[in-house]
Amino acid sequence: MRSALLVDPEVRDALDAGQAVVALESTIVTHGMPWPQNLETAKAVEAAVRATGAVPATIAVIDGMLRVGLDAKTLESLAQATDTLKLSRADFAIALSRGVTGSTTVAATMIAAQLAGIEVFATGGIGGVHRGAELSFDVSADLQELARTGVTVVAAGPKAILDIPKTLEVLETLGVPVMAYQQDALPAFWSRDSGLKAPLRADSTADIAAFLEARKTLGIVGGLLVANPVASEYEIPREQMQAHIEEALTQAEHARINGKNVTPWLLARIVELTDGRSLECNKALIKGNAQLAGEIAVEIAGRGTR
Repeated sequence: MRSALLVDPEVRDALDAGQAVVALESTIVTHGMPWPQNLETAKAVEAAVRATGAVPATIAVIDGMLRVGLDAKTLESLAQATDTLKLSRADFAIALSRGVTGSTTVAATMIAAQLAGIEVFATGGIGGVHRGAELSFDVSADLQELARTGVTVVAAGPKAILDIPKTLEVLETLGVPVMAYQQDALPAFWSRDSGLKAPLRADSTADIAAFLEARKTLGIVGGLLVANPVASEYEIPREQMQAHIEEALTQAEHARINGKNVTPWLLARIVELTDGRSLECNKALIKGNAQLAGEIAVEIAGRGTR
């Protein structure tokens, strides 16, 4: 089989020179937001990374080729696609073997980032333990990926539609460090406070980089989750969101939505229930995460620890 990895020349040059690069997922483009907000947000996220001095690398499988870094034309085409696969660890290879197009979830993006040599990745929120998982066993592959793949993931905490206490418990069991950025509370996507205290706190990118250096010294493998709260002016308080989430979950159950379809369906329904506020919050938090990820990548590159 031919080489299935194509790294954008700008990204490759930056990596070869030891410069800062930030991986970006593509599921938010294909399944997370409607057109044209998805393309506008993708461009804004890349711009946020560039503003820190880092190079963005949006990742997707295009016609069977794993692309690390997308040109403007390819990104726009992906944003308008309607039959794109949503790829995680279990089915990542199917898009390559069958020559089709797929967007990468958190887990798949981490795999691709490590393959390309990228250490920092920005996303919206991670997947985790779904509510009722004690019956459905619905647990995202993102958690296992964080335990095994050495990429620092900057997210606004677990998605608020999840069972966050159970998600945090599984992360602890798997040995995944979870650091809230500049606060003690673990954020929950649209809300700055999930009601839970984060296991760890970091107050600067230097603190995060030093932590990563210490883990390497100890030979500890796996990723780090940096939980970055959304800016307060865009936040939807937890109490308000819980009512909308409960309503959306009930509707999803009645509509028999399950598996990979649950999260995008719920996110779309919550946009409707919040009259668009959740979408604006989503845009803000992913841009904020991209900025912080860029700053972390610049800090790491400046220390020469790659």
